[in-house]
Amino acid sequence: MAQLWGGRFSKSTDEKVYEFNASIRFDKRLLTQDIAGSRAHVKMLAATGILTEQEKNQILGGLDSIEADTNNGTLQITDAYEDVHSFVEANLIERIGDAGKKLHTGRSRNDQVALDMKLYTRDRIDETKELIGNLLNTLLDLMKQHTDTYMPGFTHLQKAQPLTLAHHLGAYFEMFLRDDGRLTDIRKRMNLCPLGSGALAGTTYPLDREMTAQLLGFDGATRNSMDSVSDRDYLIEYLSALATIMMHLSRFCEELILWNSNEYQFIEMDDAYSTGSSIMPQKKNPDIAELVRGKTGRVYGALMSMLTTMKGLPLAYNKDMQEDKEMAFDAMDTACGCLDLFTGMLKTVTFNKDRMKESAMMGFTNATDAADYLVNKGIPFRDAHSIIGRLVLYCIGQGKPIDALSIEELKEICPAFDEDLYDAISLETCVSKRLTKGAPGRKAMQEAIAYYEAYLGQDAIQY
Repeated sequence: MAQLWGGRFSKSTDEKVYEFNASIRFDKRLLTQDIAGSRAHVKMLAATGILTEQEKNQILGGLDSIEADTNNGTLQITDAYEDVHSFVEANLIERIGDAGKKLHTGRSRNDQVALDMKLYTRDRIDETKELIGNLLNTLLDLMKQHTDTYMPGFTHLQKAQPLTLAHHLGAYFEMFLRDDGRLTDIRKRMNLCPLGSGALAGTTYPLDREMTAQLLGFDGATRNSMDSVSDRDYLIEYLSALATIMMHLSRFCEELILWNSNEYQFIEMDDAYSTGSSIMPQKKNPDIAELVRGKTGRVYGALMSMLTTMKGLPLAYNKDMQEDKEMAFDAMDTACGCLDLFTGMLKTVTFNKDRMKESAMMGFTNATDAADYLVNKGIPFRDAHSIIGRLVLYCIGQGKPIDALSIEELKEICPAFDEDLYDAISLETCVSKRLTKGAPGRKAMQEAIAYYEAYLGQDAIQY
C-alpha cells in the first residue's frame, strides 16, 4: 500500500479501511491533470530557487516517462496506490531517487486535488461546449431547410396556431444557446488556480503562485487559501449546467418520440438510431431518444449528490469532498455521450412535411386568424371569438377544416365572411403575417437565422 503519510502512525491501516479510504479506482482518470500540475509546480519551484535546475530537469524527465509509460500500457495504475497523487510520486521516487522526494515541496494533497479537479472540469467544459456547438450547427442547418415547412404549434399538447418547423427548432436553438453561454460563464468564473494554497493556510516557501497559474492557463491565483481547498462551487455549477442541458435534450426527445408515433407520423427515425422488438416484428422503437430522456435523472442525481455532500461541511478540507468525483465523472460522461448521440440522431431524422401541414390544417390552428379576419370586418373581438367557436364546432361535425367549407356555409354562420377569407386563413398567410421579432414569419426567421449564423461564426471557444 503506497501512502504518503505513514510517519505519524505506529500500526498499519486496516485493509478494509484502506480500501474504503482509497480513491485510485476512480481518480486515476486525473493522471494527465496531476502530471500537468506537477510540471508547473516544479518549474515554479526552480524559478524561485527552491529547486535547482538539475533537480527540475530530473523531475520533469521522470514525470514525462511516467506519463508515457502509463499511456502505452507498460506502467499500470493499480490498487496498490492510495490515489493518483501517490502513484505519481512513488513512481517518480523509484525512477529518479531523492530528487523525486522534493516534488511535493510547498504543496498539499488538498490543493493538489483541488487543482486536478479544476483542470479536469475545465477540460470537460471545453468538450461539452464543442458538442453543444455541433448540435447548434445541426439545428441551424435544419432550420434553413425548413423555413417553409408548416406544422401545428401546441399548447397543453393541443394544436394551437400554425408555425414552421424552423421556428419550432429555433426554440431549441435558443435553449442550447443559453447552455453554451452558461458553460462559458462557469469556465471564466472558475479559472483561478488553487495550487500553492497548501493544506489550508498557504506555505512558508516563497512560491510564485501567479507563475504557476499562468503556466496552467489560469487567469490568476485564488485569493483565499481556505476557500481554495474547500471550494467545489465550480463543479456544482457545471453539474447544474449539465442537468439543464439534459433537461433540454429530454424535452426534445419527448417531442421526437411523440412525432415518431403512428398517431403523429411527423418524422421517421433512421434505422441506425432505432431498435426492434424481440417478439413484435413490425416494431421500430426510438430507443436512443428514450435513453437520453431516461439518463436525465442520472445527471440530476449527481447534482443533488454533490449539493448534499457539501451542504454541512465546515472549513476547510474534509474527506467527504472525495465524493466529488465518482458521480460527477459519470454525469460528465453521460451528458457528453447523450449530446453526441442526440446530434447524430437528429441529423438523420426524416421530416414528413405533408403530414405536418395536414395536421396543422385539420387542427384548426388558423382559428385565431379567422377571428382576426372578423375583427378587421368591424366585429368586436369577443363576438368574433364566439362566432369562430361555433364555426369550429360545425367543422368538427362535418369532419372538415375551416377552409374546406363553402362560402354559403360560412355566411350561414356569419354574413361578414367573404371569399377573401380563404386567403386570410391559409397556413402560408397565417405564418407570413407574423413578423414581430421572435415570430415564425419569413422575415423574422431570416433575422433569427442571420443572428445564429453570426454567433456560430465566432471562434469556436471564447472566454
